[in-house]
Amino acid sequence: MTHLTLLLGLLIVAYFSGSQAENAFSQYWEEHIGLPHPPHWLSAKASPLNLHQVKMFMKLMEENELNSHLPLFCKQANIACSTNALMKKTDTTLPPIAKWNSREKVRYDDLPNKTLMPVSNRGGLPFFRESMVKEGGFMPVPDLRDPMSYKSFLPRSLASKIPFSFAQIKELKKLFDVVDESNMDEYIQQTLEICEKSSCVTSAEDLIDFVVEKLEHHLHVWSTESIEGSYENVTIGAMKLIHGNLSVPPVLLCHTLPFLFQVYYCHVLQKIKIYAVDIHARKKVNHAIMACHYDTSTWNPNHISFKLLGFGPGMIEVCHWINENGVVWTKSIG
Repeated sequence: MTHLTLLLGLLIVAYFSGSQAENAFSQYWEEHIGLPHPPHWLSAKASPLNLHQVKMFMKLMEENELNSHLPLFCKQANIACSTNALMKKTDTTLPPIAKWNSREKVRYDDLPNKTLMPVSNRGGLPFFRESMVKEGGFMPVPDLRDPMSYKSFLPRSLASKIPFSFAQIKELKKLFDVVDESNMDEYIQQTLEICEKSSCVTSAEDLIDFVVEKLEHHLHVWSTESIEGSYENVTIGAMKLIHGNLSVPPVLLCHTLPFLFQVYYCHVLQKIKIYAVDIHARKKVNHAIMACHYDTSTWNPNHISFKLLGFGPGMIEVCHWINENGVVWTKSIG
């Protein structure tokens, strides 16, 4: 009877919750970042759960009953309960999104010796020199889509209770009914492998706190506007250097990793230039973000960028586009 009452309470709260959760996140953003409104892409990833729902799901978790209400939890929290839910529906005019593979993602200083070009980048140039991007010129653009679906972060109070380490992986998989050797099992293992060596955040609040810890206040947030131009030979329009002094405070780059709920992998980058570039695609202009790394000395010699461009670590700068849902944070100067 207790769990039936709890379930009814969750449904009623969900019906009347409105924009309470979104307003709470916007307030947290303004208090810590100091900017009036969070970017739309981040607001979309903030947890839709309100305080009452969080308390009820916390109670189920404490009583080891969350698994019994998993479909409801995943639906209301907007997280993935199956591998199929993790992969989003794509624009049918573009090739299918390639399966996510951590070994093909950009981990510049720790890549396997035989790094292959990501399948998702076929048809475009994933890495290039800064001099190759000029206003009025042409550029074959790779896939700008994020292969992950638009799943939400969990609230920090809930995310902190979810097992998030290799030591607890059996407990995690049991909690979410993840089948051994399934695609989801593989995604979880790959993400935990990255996050145990690097900085990952599992809630929108943690992302904000991490950014403030690394860059403090007075920040700018940059992201590519859309996926327009993917697999096209676009015309380069206006270019604006938005971070170009290699001796000033570092840049923070964050991008998504595949998991049951939203996880971002963030890394601090020194000696990097960031450009805002208008790319004129067939349908419309996309305002894209381009990053150029000027210190490649620690990158793996077999990184695909060197194979494409014909140089080795530390010899050249390497540039790439920031994909959909990736974000660059820079510190305001002056």
